[in-house]
Amino acid sequence: MKVEVGDKIYLPNEKKPYKVQARDNRYIICTKPFNPKHTVLYFIIDLVRKVRGTDNMIFCSGYETKEQCEDNLKKLQNGTIEVTYRNVVPLDVDVEWIIT
Repeated sequence: MKVEVGDKIYLPNEKKPYKVQARDNRYIICTKPFNPKHTVLYFIIDLVRKVRGTDNMIFCSGYETKEQCEDNLKKLQNGTIEVTYRNVVPLDVDVEWIIT
C-alpha cells in the first residue's frame, strides 16, 4: 500500500496521527494541529536517507497550509532547503509500507 496525500501516519508513542500534506518519490511532508500555539507540528520523511525531521532553516518556512507544504516540497526538490542533519531520527515507520 502506497501512502498518498491525505493519508494518516501514526508514529510510535503518539496518540494523534499526522496527515500527509505533500509527497514525491523521495520526500513526504506530514503535519498535525498544535492547538495551544495555533499552528502545526510537522516532519519531513526522507526516503533516501531513511530519516524524519524538520527542515534545515532556522525559522522554518511555514507548514500550516497544504499550499505551504507543496511550496516547501518544491524547495526540497530544488535544494533550497533540506531535511536537517542535526535533529533527525531514524525512520520509525515501515518504509516498504510507504513506497509500495
